[in-house]
Amino acid sequence: MNKKTAIIIGAGPAGVTAAYELLERTDVIPIIFDENPIVGGISRTVDYKGYKIDYGPHRFFSKSDRVMNLWQKILPLQGKLAKDDVILNRDIPLSTKPGAPDPNIDNKVLLYKNRLTRILYLRKFFNYPIALNFNTIANLGFFRMIKIGFSYLRIKLFPIRKEKNLEDFFTNRFGRQLYLTFFKDYTEKVWGVDCKDIPPEWGAQRVKGLSITKVLKQALSDIFRKKKDNSIDQKKTETSLIERFMYPKYGAGQMYSEICSEAVKKGAELFLNHKIVKILCDKDRVVGVEAKNLKTNEVKKYFGDIIFSTMPIKELFDSMDADIPDNVKNISDGLVYRDYMQIGLLFKDMKLKNKTNIKSLNDVIPDNWIYVQEPDVKIGRLDMFNNFSVYMLEDMNKVWLGAEYFCNAGDELWNKSDKDMIDFVVSELEKINLVRKEDLLDGIVLKQEKAYPAYFGTYDKFDELKEYINKFENLFLIGRNGMHKYNNMDHSMLTAMTAVDNIVANIKTKENIWAVNTEEEYHEERK
Repeated sequence: MNKKTAIIIGAGPAGVTAAYELLERTDVIPIIFDENPIVGGISRTVDYKGYKIDYGPHRFFSKSDRVMNLWQKILPLQGKLAKDDVILNRDIPLSTKPGAPDPNIDNKVLLYKNRLTRILYLRKFFNYPIALNFNTIANLGFFRMIKIGFSYLRIKLFPIRKEKNLEDFFTNRFGRQLYLTFFKDYTEKVWGVDCKDIPPEWGAQRVKGLSITKVLKQALSDIFRKKKDNSIDQKKTETSLIERFMYPKYGAGQMYSEICSEAVKKGAELFLNHKIVKILCDKDRVVGVEAKNLKTNEVKKYFGDIIFSTMPIKELFDSMDADIPDNVKNISDGLVYRDYMQIGLLFKDMKLKNKTNIKSLNDVIPDNWIYVQEPDVKIGRLDMFNNFSVYMLEDMNKVWLGAEYFCNAGDELWNKSDKDMIDFVVSELEKINLVRKEDLLDGIVLKQEKAYPAYFGTYDKFDELKEYINKFENLFLIGRNGMHKYNNMDHSMLTAMTAVDNIVANIKTKENIWAVNTEEEYHEERK
């Protein structure tokens, strides 16, 4: 008797997790398709002349034991704070060969990292999330702080009863002045629209329980904590406030490449550089796909008993060989996405204004991420790869960073040549006093369409689309783009795990899959 097969569209966190779980728990053979040449989806890692760069580095932390356990099963936790933290602080000599692997650490491990994220605003650094401490008060100034304080008290006394948009959501939680200072400009950089035009659901999903009260409680906890807890388990800490995270030695993509490799070893088939051009349907079932080999342009049919899709819903509906009702197709056509550019820049040094007596690269910029709130530049976020893992650098004495831009395919930024874009980014970083153009050694421009599914456009009618697609009993939508939900990596993996749970238990409803990342705590923790 032939075994069942599952077609998996996309080799990102959700797709490879679905393949792995199927092989661990069923007799179903997965066939994985991805149009990219490497595994990882929008969590993939690119190697550029020995320098590894993520499409936006992702921290490996989850309140789900199930996800944390899988991550550590695939790449065991190193067991203590990462050795490269020590290297960066120069407590031990650098390798005689820059970038050479440390023989005391295995290559397939999760490093254990201290997290530092800050906001650059007014050409000054602020804690992220914003902290009510001396640094914040000194940077903002007394009168601005008074305005923020009174604004917060006012909204606590007279809250907005019905939150109509994201501006209302942030204002209710932080007060109008703090919203205008630290939330409005950056959010509008990300989405390209006014916060008044974004539904409050985005904030409810991404910010969840974060508030001034949570920030104060965390600050007091840090002050009175007798001993620093180095545990990776931070379930009682609001996700935005976590102090530590895990990170693969060679970038986020290493995790998903390893998960995929394990699946292939157990019988999964993997087709990279293959784009799905048609979804073959028969009444209320999906029976297969047509995939185009992007290297040869050959189109071939593949049939399966179960289909997992992580492709953008808009593309899914465009590809479906089915009689889709006009109202549903109109909703699909009206879904909005935000595109993304990551520019990798290699510098021989960084010279911050007024920074003297620099002893190491870590003294220059100790952050993992820097959120750029400056309104006079378009850059959204800066990623310091030296501080994620020096093993991502060919030469750890150089500065390797990523500059993130949020844009729309076809707009002015998107259409710049690589050289012009690199020059533009360096000019912006010079403008905010972070680099000098003469220190630039090299650069690379990476682009990702449909990186962020948006909660505007026709999203307010999304339930109609969901009701229709749920009728295809063997089709499981998982992952960020597959579900048009702004999920993190762990949420995406949980949607795949939950889908496989349903297959194993022969559960027909898919509501538990859609419910992932809609509650403050994950569902398996409520059982």
